[in-house]
Amino acid sequence: MVLRVARHTDDLKKIEDFYINILGFERLGGFEKHNNYDGIFIGKSGLDWHFEFTQSETKANHTFDEDDVIVLYPETINEYNILLRRFYDSSIPKIKAINPYWNENGQMFQDPDGYRIVISPLKATKLN
Repeated sequence: MVLRVARHTDDLKKIEDFYINILGFERLGGFEKHNNYDGIFIGKSGLDWHFEFTQSETKANHTFDEDDVIVLYPETINEYNILLRRFYDSSIPKIKAINPYWNENGQMFQDPDGYRIVISPLKATKLN
């Protein structure tokens, strides 16, 4: 099974910059003017999931709450520190999570659309 997480945005360029230059993903492809939509696919080559972001004349109407979170688990502490450094070097402030687990086991930031992203060391992935 392949997973695609699709989301509409008002600023495709900002989203692309954030997910590639800050989070370290790759641009896997894209399209222009397909039924009046432009879009990009972002992820990592060889994985069975990716993000799709689209933009059109219709404005994005994002409705989410503080517990709607994308969680990323870098595989090494070095990768974790590199990601955090990219956020700080880009002046993207850390925010406090409403769920205390994420404050104890990672750091939360927001993407250009306001969606919350947690960067958590792989050691915090113990599923109970």
